[in-house]
Amino acid sequence: MKADFQLDAKGLSCPMPIVKTKKAMVDLVDGQILEVSATDKGSKADIAAWAETVGHQYIGTIEEDGVLKHYIRKCTNDQIEDITFDQTIDLEQITSREGLILDVREEAEFAFGHIEGAKSIPMGELEARLSELDKEQEIYIICRTGKRSDMAAQKLASHGFTKVFNVLPGMTSWKGELTKNI
Repeated sequence: MKADFQLDAKGLSCPMPIVKTKKAMVDLVDGQILEVSATDKGSKADIAAWAETVGHQYIGTIEEDGVLKHYIRKCTNDQIEDITFDQTIDLEQITSREGLILDVREEAEFAFGHIEGAKSIPMGELEARLSELDKEQEIYIICRTGKRSDMAAQKLASHGFTKVFNVLPGMTSWKGELTKNI
């Protein structure tokens, strides 16, 4: 699993994994992902609850050889501000339409749950991977809240894609089944 930063909290018990996580999150910029390695079993519930209360996105936890690897994405509480791309589509409509669902969230976010059949191209890789997309196909771009997908839609439009739609409100409101890659 790819993360921007790793934090070693192994061997520490409550509340130290959260204390160290809180300090580490200060150094991240919005959208970056922190991987916290911990051995305290209580850290799974503690870190998830802490992330929710402060507004960060708890992506999920993987257990490997007795070590819990927690993934947290730094977020501001800007939900759907600054949406400027004109062509939008409601989240509930995308599965009944022909076209590609393009998920521009980070690899870790996608791995912990995405819409069946969606293609993952993280926002930071989009420019380099434009050749993987068909300009003749309708493309429904989704992210967590609609903000990154708005920027991705603008980027595709600037490269000549005309059948591009920003999916609103985003995966935070998805009520359907999720496919996981973990």
